Formats: sequence, C-alpha cells, structure tokens
Amino acid sequence: MTKARRAMQEDVKLVDLLIELVDARVPAASRNPDIESLGAGKERLLILNKADLADEAASAAWERYFTSKGYAVVKADSRNGAQLKKVNAAVQTVCSDKIERDRRRGIVGRPVRAMVVGIPNVGKSTFINSFAGKASAKTGNKPGVTRGNQWIRLSKTLELLDTPGLLWPKFEDAEVGLHLAMTGAINDQILNIEELAFQLIRLLERQNPGTLAKRYGVGEDGAISLEEIAVRRGCLVRGGGADTAKAAGLLLDDFRSGRLGRITLELPPETAQG
Repeated sequence: MTKARRAMQEDVKLVDLLIELVDARVPAASRNPDIESLGAGKERLLILNKADLADEAASAAWERYFTSKGYAVVKADSRNGAQLKKVNAAVQTVCSDKIERDRRRGIVGRPVRAMVVGIPNVGKSTFINSFAGKASAKTGNKPGVTRGNQWIRLSKTLELLDTPGLLWPKFEDAEVGLHLAMTGAINDQILNIEELAFQLIRLLERQNPGTLAKRYGVGEDGAISLEEIAVRRGCLVRGGGADTAKAAGLLLDDFRSGRLGRITLELPPETAQG
C-alpha cells in the first residue's frame, strides 16, 4: 500500500481529474481519506458505484450530500455500459474550464487525462472495462487484482489511468472496517467469517427488519441466528448439526450479490441524525 501510494503521488501530477469510485452501499467507509490529500488541486468526480445493489433513496441522499460538499457525483452500475454515457458527460462538464483554456491557447484535441482511484474491490477495473467496451483492465471478484498502474485510451477526448486499490494503514473507526469487510473490500481469508456474518445479521435486524425472514424464512421466535439460517438452507455437517461456517459464507454472498435486496449500510450524516 505504501508503494502504491507513492506511485499515485507521482502519477497524479500527470492528470487533470480524479475519478473516485466508492461503494454506494457504504459511501463513507469506502472512501480512503488519503485520496483527499492526493487529489488536492485536481478536479474531482465521485462515482457511487454498485448503485444497483444500494437502496435508491439512500443513494439519492448521498448524491445530495456529496454535491453539497462540492463534488460532481454520478450514480452508476459499472457492469452496465449504457449507464456510463453520463460519466463521460460529467467528465466533460467537470473539465470544461480546462478544455476551454486549452482552446484559447490553441491546443486542440488534447484528451482529458483522468486517474481512477478507490479502495480494493470497489469496481475500478470493471468500470474501465465497461467504459472502454473491452477488457482493458484486469478484473476479479477479490481485492487487489490490479497490481500496477496502466493507461487506457478510451477516445480522442479521454484517457484513464487505472491504479491499484488503496486502503489506508489503520481504521480509526471499527465500524468502517466492519462495513468494508461486509462488502468484500477486505480479503475474507484474513477474517472471522462467522463473526462477520453474525454482525451483519445484527445490523440487518436493526436497519432492514424483515429482510432475512423474507429470504430465509427465519426469525419466527423473534431471534435470528446463523444456526437457524444454516438449518433452513441445508448447511449441515455430518450428523445433522448446523454448518455455521458454510451458512456465514452463503449469507455474505447473498448480501454482496444483491440477493437480499437493495441495501445501504450507511446514511449521510444529516440523514442519520435526522
């Protein structure tokens, strides 16, 4: 991460714009605070990515919040190439002053150069591939697929620099780490999956009551447990006991893929307080 950050500090000098992708389900937790300092003095475009997995009303609230902070904001599903037309339009709008300055200086045809930044597994490579219409950047369903920086020329008017996912060294707020783990930004192999699933159950019970009952048919007695989900889904060990590890993986996969419905784990500060 230190090496990646150092490389970004050098490369940011080459670009006109930072396109920052955040996970629309956890827009606060999925923002690396280091990117604020890295992007100082550059135009900024914030993409609420994976918006198809997030609650629509919550995403609209986040869009208003970030717009009020001075960001250009676009809600997007990176897998849907058609939606990315609005991203291109937003890039041209955000960089209109730069384009006009070039025109006055007689510089015609110089593309906008943008750096795509974000934490691991937020969808940067999928975003670039959809934007370009071909597999320009490696993609994967686990953090850390992009190992080095790479330029992708999308058109005569736009070039993108893909960068590795950048996490910060230490989470000051334990809830931030929890939310990132739930959405898959932290490698499952270093986590206690059963404890993470238990925390997700508790969170959904508070914020999205009825979600787990609808999906798994659990909670009739007022309590929802990983054991009950395991039994209802046939996650059993030899002898008929509940395989809670398998059930934990199933629950997290259902949440991350949207099979539990469109769920946002965080609300903007004003909304949360209101």
